[in-house]
Amino acid sequence: MRRSHVIVASLLLFACLAVFLFLHFLPTPIGAVLGNPRQYETGEWSIEGVVSERASMLVVRYFKLRDKTGEITVVTNRTLPNVGERLRVHGCVVQTFAIGDLQGIVFEESPVH
Repeated sequence: MRRSHVIVASLLLFACLAVFLFLHFLPTPIGAVLGNPRQYETGEWSIEGVVSERASMLVVRYFKLRDKTGEITVVTNRTLPNVGERLRVHGCVVQTFAIGDLQGIVFEESPVH
């Protein structure tokens, strides 16, 4: 009986580890973030794609990151990447405004430690 408990506990631990790795280390599709931003409003996520444009204003630096599922604006404090550069960004989802069905969603890059 004890051996079966060890096997079940091992399988449960492996399943939890797999979910953790999937949620925190594999990039989240941008389309998934845009389609259901509430699901991603807590915690840190990673997204990956190609930089499609970039801009620097007085107090805000941002670039747009595109993958095969969509495109999102990434706000950053770091040096802006080059257009066409492929990169992975870690950070959080922020809703900038909401008016009826219209909403602004950005991805705020976490500072590098």
